[in-house]
Amino acid sequence: MKKIAPLALSVLLLGTATAYADQPTTEGIEEVEKAGTFVQHRGNITAVEERENAKLFTAEQDGNLFNFYVDNKTLVFDEHGNEVELKMGDTISLSIYADQPMILIYPPQYAPPVVIVEKDDTANSVKVAQFDENFLSDDGNLKLNLNEESVIVNTKGEKVSAKELKNYSAIVFYGPTTKSIPAQTAPEKIVVFPKLDEAVENPEMASEIQEIIGEDYKEVDGKIMVPLRIVAEELGFKVTSTGNGAVISKNALSYTITRGEKTYGHNRALKHFDVAPALLEENKTYVEYEFIEQLLN
Repeated sequence: MKKIAPLALSVLLLGTATAYADQPTTEGIEEVEKAGTFVQHRGNITAVEERENAKLFTAEQDGNLFNFYVDNKTLVFDEHGNEVELKMGDTISLSIYADQPMILIYPPQYAPPVVIVEKDDTANSVKVAQFDENFLSDDGNLKLNLNEESVIVNTKGEKVSAKELKNYSAIVFYGPTTKSIPAQTAPEKIVVFPKLDEAVENPEMASEIQEIIGEDYKEVDGKIMVPLRIVAEELGFKVTSTGNGAVISKNALSYTITRGEKTYGHNRALKHFDVAPALLEENKTYVEYEFIEQLLN
């Protein structure tokens, strides 16, 4: 065997170390997970309260409570894509928009566009997300392998073409997936529904109000919320801050509004909001559009 001189050996080892140092390494590099359009909350239904146009459910998980509204716009399915009614004891998963304004109360209160009833006896899975033109979910975790037999419908049960999927939010019901990254699946059924921006786009407002606020409105629990002070003052009302709300007055009319409270004063009577006034932007209280209609009329 040919011997290698110590100096040559040192040079050889140094060169080898340098070669390895030049190679890319994943050590210390963390994979960054994309944020999806929706976030999920799971729990078991423990109470239900009938409201005028909706039901208010209370759910619990690991000792933590949360409330959520369900009305005729809420999509409620089991894990096979069958429409179902919610009942006491159901294990449910809510999908809510990650950037939707929230009222800061406890327990937290949600208005999910989608509720899934989970069953112990099914291997099916459900994904609520938005998908791009390659049918990849917005969080990068699931890719859909669609074909001519793929069932894609809107909330009315009408068929929608696969190429239109990118224009909607979607509920995907599926079985087995590949072990690849992202996982891939041939879904059993897809139900599409409008994206959040489209759901609240161009609400039916009086032209006077639309001119005052432009695009400055929110959606909370299915209600359009508009900024109180700017609209009231433009309509000729005096707005006096109370610290946690305001008194709105004009001639013989007077309204006393408190943030976080559904009850408000109208002269000497008490009336009720469906959604309490809330501070949805800094120093800006929002109220239901229906209340603003009272001021307009």
